[in-house]
Amino acid sequence: MDKEFFMKNRKELGKALEDNSILLLFAGTAPYKSADEQYQFAPNRNFYYLTGIDREKIILLISKIDGDISEKIFVERPDPVMARWIGARMTAEEAKEVSGVENIDYLDKFEETIGSILERNRIEKLYLDLERQEIRAAITDPQYFAKMINERYPYIEIKNAYYHIAKLRVIKSDEEIQLMKKAIEITQEGIENMIDNIKPGMMEYEIEAYFDFTLKKNGIYEKAFKTIAASGKNATILHYVENNCRAEDGDLILFDLGAQYKYYNADISRTFPVNGKFTERQKQVYNVVLKAKEAVEEAARPGLPYKELNEIAKKVLTEGCKELGLIRDDKELVKYYFHSVSHYLGLDAHDIGIYNTVLKPGMVITNEPGLYIEEEGIGIRIEDDLLITEDGCENLSKDILKTVEEIEDYMNR
Repeated sequence: MDKEFFMKNRKELGKALEDNSILLLFAGTAPYKSADEQYQFAPNRNFYYLTGIDREKIILLISKIDGDISEKIFVERPDPVMARWIGARMTAEEAKEVSGVENIDYLDKFEETIGSILERNRIEKLYLDLERQEIRAAITDPQYFAKMINERYPYIEIKNAYYHIAKLRVIKSDEEIQLMKKAIEITQEGIENMIDNIKPGMMEYEIEAYFDFTLKKNGIYEKAFKTIAASGKNATILHYVENNCRAEDGDLILFDLGAQYKYYNADISRTFPVNGKFTERQKQVYNVVLKAKEAVEEAARPGLPYKELNEIAKKVLTEGCKELGLIRDDKELVKYYFHSVSHYLGLDAHDIGIYNTVLKPGMVITNEPGLYIEEEGIGIRIEDDLLITEDGCENLSKDILKTVEEIEDYMNR
């Protein structure tokens, strides 16, 4: 991604900031796993979206004072000793080249710089990324910093930049869409590699390994999320990730997976017969799910309320479940379909953005209806990734095997 992309994102965010304010975003740090072993580092995605920098312990500062916007990035000071152990840290020149931010300083000057800005200017607001998934989640760097500012500068109002950035991220640029298409292309290759090698009696993790190999072969080290490879009854568990059971002859196996390419994600679900042939009952259930997926895709267009997509899916699934003899009353559908049909997709697999809105051109969303019949050991989900266009939508994953006929023909060549 060219630095102009990140420069444009910062410019758009600057418009949303109130005057006489500063914004701070933290790249983050890999937490410790045990002893001196750390988890793999991944940059905070909002920080990355505005800088293009994927190195830890780096901070972005944007100030908006009397209408003038200025930017600064703080990087670690070079340490030749540590460079011999873990490699060199990002230099000022590298940070400038990647982000397009001209003003670079060292982290050991960060607090001094912030103190000077607050002392010499009429700063009234501090914007931080205060995303919080749950109340007991660990305190983040920006939350810690907010507490410190509240104690030392009680007149400064803390503002949450998260929703401003989410509003930008929900509409994808052409560059972002191309990266997501590449992630989907590699995911397709991985899916085909799995079903090229699948045989009854294999362990789920053995089958998954073919997907992992495809990603590594393409230079990819990170998945969009933990792969689901759920055979038989396991496929009726929405987020089954143990992948440690045997895929038996006659089972279906549900894959929910995706490659992550340059931090942009694919999210695809497919369900295949382990032996290459659907039973009649499996075929009937599969086609109900496929019909719901097609109805959602046909309806997805600008102006449609986002939440209406799930109602469209539920209507088709309800009718199908009645025909399958599973339910008599519409309210019973929740026994076999208990999640929503869509979420945003982008830098995160479950990308940020509000759902109480209408679809707009540039949004990328998933389309993933499913039916989960525990008593029959049948779990089926079919998921594609849709780009909302000016007059409808484009199925970015349309080339991945989908219909019963396509699947059986491919698996039995």
